[in-house]
Amino acid sequence: MLEQRYTTDKIEAGCDEAGRGCLAGPVFAAAVILPENYSNVMIGDSKQLTERQRYKLRDEIEKDAVAWAVAKVDNVDIDKMNILQASIHAMNLAVSQLAVKPQFLIIDGNRFKSEHNIPFACIVKGDAKYMSIAAASILAKTYRDDFMKELHQQYPLYGWDSNKGYPTEKHFKAIEQYGPSPLHRKSFSLYKQPTLFD
Repeated sequence: MLEQRYTTDKIEAGCDEAGRGCLAGPVFAAAVILPENYSNVMIGDSKQLTERQRYKLRDEIEKDAVAWAVAKVDNVDIDKMNILQASIHAMNLAVSQLAVKPQFLIIDGNRFKSEHNIPFACIVKGDAKYMSIAAASILAKTYRDDFMKELHQQYPLYGWDSNKGYPTEKHFKAIEQYGPSPLHRKSFSLYKQPTLFD
């Protein structure tokens, strides 16, 4: 089971993002404050869970959390500020929307800057170590997946209902064939680079 807390005496929120490596759509982030001594053996790194498990856990996390919030930064702002800054800003937006103000943040990854002067710790692979970060990763991932499925209705050519905007073979081929949509990230390499073996 994952560790419950990083601090022992503070209101602590775990933060994570989803969609950083995608070619299209927004980056999503979530912040979650779990109750003291909270336990849920199923909560883990969202990438290791099935889609069905993630959605079931989303319901449990939202019901059990002291506070939770999800935020997004769209592709236009990603292109303006770069994906790292956009991911950090999305996490800060999620933190600012929490109904309970945290006194400490634990962040998945190795880079962060607090826009609210809240002390924090960056934890590499934090979503596989701390329960609140894992919970945040589940919320960010499922809400982003839902959003990309909705966008697929407007732009069905790119297969976002299945690839969610990630750089798959089919996605690259669609961009090559139809050109990028208004929701593609122009600052990303949208065309597959030929390899030595192509």
